[in-house]
Amino acid sequence: MHPAFGHLLTPRWWLRRRFPPASLAAITAAIEAAERQHAGEIRFAIETCLNLADLRHPDGGQRRALELFSQLGIWDTAGNNGVLIYVLLAGHSIHIVADRGFTGRVSAAEWAAVCRLMEAEFRAGRFEAGAVAGVAAVSALIGRHFPPGAGDRNELPDAPVIIG
Repeated sequence: MHPAFGHLLTPRWWLRRRFPPASLAAITAAIEAAERQHAGEIRFAIETCLNLADLRHPDGGQRRALELFSQLGIWDTAGNNGVLIYVLLAGHSIHIVADRGFTGRVSAAEWAAVCRLMEAEFRAGRFEAGAVAGVAAVSALIGRHFPPGAGDRNELPDAPVIIG
């Protein structure tokens, strides 16, 4: 089956089944706790499926993650240290977009390892556990380079963004 069919046939309610309100609250709590350990910012976005325009591109999930990174203002943190964890349910994929403050500090392989960790948990049906583990792993990478500072403040909302 062509991958686009998965996007076209995935019902919107699927997202709420995998990420019910209690799971979203656990992700929010994980982000709040993580951000007390460093000066970075984490956003978590979950989308059911891509629209037809994004499906035309083989890298539609990554393109969508970059678009959301901009739309959510993650690039606008004082330390250029924001990170987006983007979960695309229909594509069974996770994308991490990190701000320019991580350039030369965290490798693509390190971000990819976080994605693989989350994907393994999701394949096993453990969506909340995978999300919380992903937040913790991203937080560890941020903490290596952006320790907490005296003037650190929470610049971005901690609650996950739900799209469709």
